Order: sequence, then structure tokens, then C-alpha cells
Amino acid sequence: MKYTIPIGPIHPALKEPIMISCTISGEEITDVDVIASQNHRGIEWIGMNRNNPIQTIYVAERICGICNFCHPACLAMAVEEITDMEVPERAQYIRVVQSELERIHSHLLWAGVAAHELGFDSLLHYTWKIREKVMDTLEIVNGNRVTKAIMMYGGVRRDIKDEHVPKIREMIKYYLDLFGEVAKLFLEDKTIKMRTRDIGILTREDAIKLEATGPTVRASGVKKDVRQDTSYYAYPDFDVKAMTPDILTGDVVGDTYDRIVVRLLEVKQSVEIIEQALDEMPSGEIISEEKIPKILATIKKSDGEAIGRHEAPRGEDIHYVKLKSGFDGLYTWKVRAPTYNNILAWMPMLMHHQIADIPIVAASIDPCMSCTNRAVVLDDNERIITAEDLHNLSIEKTKEMMK
Repeated sequence: MKYTIPIGPIHPALKEPIMISCTISGEEITDVDVIASQNHRGIEWIGMNRNNPIQTIYVAERICGICNFCHPACLAMAVEEITDMEVPERAQYIRVVQSELERIHSHLLWAGVAAHELGFDSLLHYTWKIREKVMDTLEIVNGNRVTKAIMMYGGVRRDIKDEHVPKIREMIKYYLDLFGEVAKLFLEDKTIKMRTRDIGILTREDAIKLEATGPTVRASGVKKDVRQDTSYYAYPDFDVKAMTPDILTGDVVGDTYDRIVVRLLEVKQSVEIIEQALDEMPSGEIISEEKIPKILATIKKSDGEAIGRHEAPRGEDIHYVKLKSGFDGLYTWKVRAPTYNNILAWMPMLMHHQIADIPIVAASIDPCMSCTNRAVVLDDNERIITAEDLHNLSIEKTKEMMK
């Protein structure tokens, strides 16, 4: 006998709303359907209706609480390409440091969540305890632990000062010293191995076909990383290589265990990139134009479209921007966060596993529903209601109520 178990959109195991409908035979999952669109905040519409495009930077920062540097960074990259706005070399290095601090913070947060999904809460608390070091560093450099508010078209708003460097180097030493211990806890523990090895396998072929991204695709052996493939900021100076599990284990399985391996390797890689960035940080300006009215005037008179690409902690983040001369804000702004791609991988990952595997397999892609942010409205005949249709329906209701 087969049954369908709906998980979500509101469920104790889910931190954000998403619907995973699993067909089961006994304990085995025989079919999977993922239904998103329970979370729609209208971020893009809000961003396009700010008074000016600088205000949109801070809207972009709130697409995701964790990836709050990479989203405004993507937006800025697209605008800078359209306007031919130069970014000083020092600002490029600072953007690299901020990106890698965000990756460390995100991956350690994810590791704690993964431990929690396995019922290993002592490891959750330990992981989040050591995560405090990067959070403290973010506060020292930016003034905030989470949202950073340092991005600006043509550079950054705050410098890494001489007094910040010893604290950042202290963080670097802290994580390099701890790496062996953390790797042992996550990769050698018998329970974690039993719950993650050969569980949630995403083959290399499926990873490519489904266009997975970030640690999810790299754990399947695909060496895809925007920092490596389409270098930006100062990344060409750091010879960044895509992290795959065989670097540590000598093999690629593409399972949940391999996704743990990749993220641990990337934490160490991020620490090393930050150390090199501090050693080679050039002097100079941190923004090409300090006068805000001049930045706004440059954007307002610009015409064109561009895409900003950034290797966010979860994978490739893309922002499409269109500017129209004489238009005060962004004429068009479209965001495609990495979860939008990676969520499709749940289907092959969950097939033929047990119900109890769903939490850790789902968490292994590090999903963010607020980033996915999509809505489709259907009527009983499955006719798609467009934005114009919805607007007209609203007008008609108003007229009816006024009669």
C-alpha cells in the first residue's frame, strides 16, 4: 500500500515554509514532489520602487539574513558593468574578505543545523560556539554581527583598518588550529557516518542535468565555482580552486557525507584566502566616487542591462539589472538565488530512502526559502493568473464593494 505524506508548508522540522510531498511504500520513499511558493515577499518589486538605486542595496541585503553581502554585491556588480564604474583595487580585496567571512559564518551555521537534524545537539552547540569567532570578527570590521551595510556602487563604505588586522589574524589562527578537531567530529563519528554515507546521493550526471550549484554540485564531483570559472573582484590573485570531496577522502560519492566534506574544506579555504588577502592588501581608495549625488546621476543617465554573478555560500547567485536613461531607480531587477536551482536536487536525493532521512537530506543543500521567493497563483482550471489579471481582479472587487 502506498501513502502520500505531506511535509509542510508548516511543519515542526521546517524553519521556513516549503511543501515536500513524499509517496511512500512502507518506510521507503517512492516518489517526491516539491511545491514551493509559500513565501513571497515581493523583494524585487520593493527594490525597483525605492526612491533611488542606492536604497535598493539595503533591500538586497535583506533577501537573506545569512547571504547579506553576496546579494548587494551581485546587484552592485551588475550596475557597475552597465555604468562602466571602476572599483578600486583595495575595495576589490575588501570585498573578497567580506565574501569569505560570510562563507565561514554560513557553513558553520549549516554544520550546526545538520548536526541538529541528526539529533546530535551537543555538536550543534559546539559548532555554533566556535562560529562566534567569525561573528565577533564581522562585528569588529563592520559594526554589525549579521547585516553588514558596507556595499556601495564603485566600492565599499568601510575600510579594513590597521587595528582590525590583529583580530582577523587571531580568527584565522583559531580556525586553522581547530580544523582537525572539527573534521574529526563530523567525519569520523560513527553515527554521523551511518546517517549520511550513501544517503541522499546526487550523481554527477543528475547534478549537471539539474544545474545544481555551490557545495551541492561540487560534492557530486563537478568542479564548478564562479570564483574559479569567471573570476571577479581580486579572486584572480588567489588561484581559487573548486573544492570536491576527493581532495580529502580520495573518492566522490555525491551523498550527504560528501556535502559535509566540501563545506569543511571550504571553511579552511576561506580562512586561507582571507590570510592571503591581508598579506597582499594594496593601499589606496575604497570607493571610486564618494559623492552620492554624482553616483546617482551616473546611474540615472545610463542605459543597458547586465548580470552580476557571485559565488555565495550556497552556490552561484545571479542578479539581472536593467537601467533606463532618465529613470530614477532600477528599471528591472531580477534575482536568482542558488536555492532556486538546488531545490530540484531533492527529488533524486530522497528517492528510495526512508522517511527519517528526509530532514538531513533536505538540509544537506542548505536551503533558503526566503531566497527562493516565488509565487504562482492558479485557479480551479489550472489557468495561470498573470500579474495583470490579478490586478484587474482587485480593481473589480473594489468596484463591487463600492456599489
